[in-house]
Amino acid sequence: MSRKQKRGTVIGAGVALLGVAVGLVLYALSDTIVFFYTPSEVAEKEIAPGQRFRLGGLVEAGSLERLGGERVRFAVTDTDKTLTVVYSGILPDLFREGQGVVAEGALDGGVFTADTVLAKHDENYMPREVADALKEKGVWQHAGEGAQ
Repeated sequence: MSRKQKRGTVIGAGVALLGVAVGLVLYALSDTIVFFYTPSEVAEKEIAPGQRFRLGGLVEAGSLERLGGERVRFAVTDTDKTLTVVYSGILPDLFREGQGVVAEGALDGGVFTADTVLAKHDENYMPREVADALKEKGVWQHAGEGAQ
């Protein structure tokens, strides 16, 4: 084997090892990657039942229902589409109708079952994903201007 062939073999083996390492890292991360969607994006995409993702938007006014115990149902909207969310647990203190929210969970028969609900923490803050999605829809107004 010539010197050139040995160098090519070493480089090829290095590239193969690097490829295997990247593949293993991506495989390990595949269970922990959680995508963010708005209700309109959920309606457009085919999201498999049980696939975890984050749902963001505004809590629709008048949609909050107490189902008994710590179980609640509310609707998240991006003013175009609305998705019903069921959550068991204590809602954040700042959770209110008409405010921005991010819920993490999965679809179950057309209803989003959340295991985590995050609310904005002051009147000027909106989760970046929610603000970006609302800006994209053209319904974003800065807190000082009054949100729709």
